[in-house]
Amino acid sequence: MEKPSNLLLKLSRRLFANLDIQEKFIQALINPQPFSPCILWCQPKPEISPFTVESPTNWQPQFVDRLQLGEKPGKHPLHDQGDFYCLDFSSVFAATSLLAIKPSGGLIFDMCAAPGGKSIFAWKALQPDLLISNEVIGKRLGMLISNLKRCQIHPSLVANRDSSIFAETIPLSANLVLVDAPCTGQSLLAKGETAPGCFHPTNINKCANRQKRIIANSAQLVAPQGYLAYMTCTYSPEENEEVCQWFLERFPQFQALTISHLQAYQSHLTNIPCYRLFPQDRLGAGAFTVLFQNTASGEAKEIDEEVLQQLGCKPIRISE
Repeated sequence: MEKPSNLLLKLSRRLFANLDIQEKFIQALINPQPFSPCILWCQPKPEISPFTVESPTNWQPQFVDRLQLGEKPGKHPLHDQGDFYCLDFSSVFAATSLLAIKPSGGLIFDMCAAPGGKSIFAWKALQPDLLISNEVIGKRLGMLISNLKRCQIHPSLVANRDSSIFAETIPLSANLVLVDAPCTGQSLLAKGETAPGCFHPTNINKCANRQKRIIANSAQLVAPQGYLAYMTCTYSPEENEEVCQWFLERFPQFQALTISHLQAYQSHLTNIPCYRLFPQDRLGAGAFTVLFQNTASGEAKEIDEEVLQQLGCKPIRISE
């Protein structure tokens, strides 16, 4: 059996005081077990599912199904038709923080959007007047465009710019800004994938600094009374709770909201209302999520179409 690295052991001790939970966490990473596949219905869910479906959790939205192990939804014809999108159940957990927001149209801006799962979730849950999905890494754009197009996400635009550019050009404009932040990806290990250097302090600090920069830029897009959702798929406190602490100190007009349906998953590492799913829970590989609200008063700023064109925002063309 593979031995855990010293860095993994150190992280497990920081995350959990209980030795038994430490061991379960470590085993979930060095001896990964398959998780149930999961689908998000983009089109109306059929009355009789073509799949064998697991019982839903109490926080799971109706438009999401967790399937039995062995189901292969990506090979079903309905997938190619765009009726549903396949995603990790941990991603669903993270995105359910958005269910605390009352749908009210407006603009949703996804800052780190590829491959598109959180954009699609936000569009389905909140039905915005416009969705803008941004991806700064050019080689990931094709995948994002393909998924939004296949799933008929409309009206939507795709962009390929650094977060700082949007902070300067379209401030105070979005009802919701999503930041599914680039991270060390430690939860990939729980899925049997590799994430070289994911526990190394240098890599963790590099990611944390990038996350702070992105969330600070993203906050400037949030309209008064609008929302900022921050989420990762990693375990390090430096990339999660400590980013939240840093953010709230520098942006006092924002407050973290209590998400009632996720209360059982409140992080034990902070008093800030933020929520964690761990791989030993056996629902998904792991996630962190928090929802902030801009408490400032005022109105959202309208965005000029010409500005969007200058930013290189391209519409997703949906074929009838």
